[in-house]
Amino acid sequence: MSEQKPMVSVTVCVRNGIDWIDECLESLVSQTYRPLEIIAIDDGSNDGSKEKLLKWADTESEVPIHVLTQDAKGLSAGRQLAVKQAKGEWIAITDIDVRPEPDWVNNMILEIKPIDEDENIVAVTGRTIFEHGGDIVSRVRSVEIETKYRSRPRRTSLANGPCSMFKRDILLEIGGFNPLWYHAEDMEVSLRLIAEGGSIIYAPNAVVRHVPEVESSRFLAKRRRDARAHMRIIRHYPRTKRKGPGLDFIGSSTIVLTIFPLWIMAFISGIPFVFSYLTQEDWSWEMAKSRWQTQLLLATGVLMLLHEFILWRGPLGVVNRGAIKQGKWSILTIYKVRNLTLRWSIALWQGLFLGFTDALRGANGHRKMFGKKLK
Repeated sequence: MSEQKPMVSVTVCVRNGIDWIDECLESLVSQTYRPLEIIAIDDGSNDGSKEKLLKWADTESEVPIHVLTQDAKGLSAGRQLAVKQAKGEWIAITDIDVRPEPDWVNNMILEIKPIDEDENIVAVTGRTIFEHGGDIVSRVRSVEIETKYRSRPRRTSLANGPCSMFKRDILLEIGGFNPLWYHAEDMEVSLRLIAEGGSIIYAPNAVVRHVPEVESSRFLAKRRRDARAHMRIIRHYPRTKRKGPGLDFIGSSTIVLTIFPLWIMAFISGIPFVFSYLTQEDWSWEMAKSRWQTQLLLATGVLMLLHEFILWRGPLGVVNRGAIKQGKWSILTIYKVRNLTLRWSIALWQGLFLGFTDALRGANGHRKMFGKKLK
């Protein structure tokens, strides 16, 4: 007799994503794996998403679709509600702006058996392909994500939110998804699982496709949220206390962080030279060469050369060059890359500042810096 396949519950949450619902749920219903159930959560939408989701509810079909609703409590709360209601041995999670390939769940299930005695597989994570719409923002995002996955090891530290699967009993054992968490709930859960001796396996053939991120405002808002949440992650799980592999999915953000400070230093160091030029009536280059302002101007040049190196070489350079190759080389395209990278850096610093204030207040899932700590 063949071994019985484990039940998988696929969960997806939506808040104000009415235009994405149909394609996402169609891709979930089309999964080749059985037995399967789908649990969709509306997280306090006010754009008609709740009503559209309810039209999909069908608990009697071959693949039952359960629709649950809650007030706007956030993604972690929505995922936790789905986990508690699920009947599956494994809980698969995805996002409403994602389109899983038909064999996504099946290819994750193929990886649940360990290949050595050291592996206690508690989660499997697939691969997300970001589509691009021809604009520079979506091209940068597409290449960046592709670069991250290219060097990913089999045992990884992150079960990514759009494309992962968790063993339900172990997930509940560690507390599941905490509704207090602000963003990065997938990373927090992953590190908790690893801390308890679990292994997360990367399944590159378990593919989902993400709709293009074509708006710079949406792209930057997400990067700001990432940085804010990662402040919590680093506080709760410093490298000296983490088990297992290092954080292998941070990508080019650490490089992008340096861009804004470089521009600030270049601007400040150039002010004295410009001031000297504007206020000295007998100004000449020969005179300037003997002045300290000139040294600062040279320092500015060095900083801008460093900026150019970062922009076009190394991990960030791979992303930028790849994004440009997908389109056309032009002065305007290069300007757009420069502009986006600078704004990206600013967004990350804003997120870090917000994360720091969260830490001071003990808010959004942070342990309090003083007084009683969160569990």
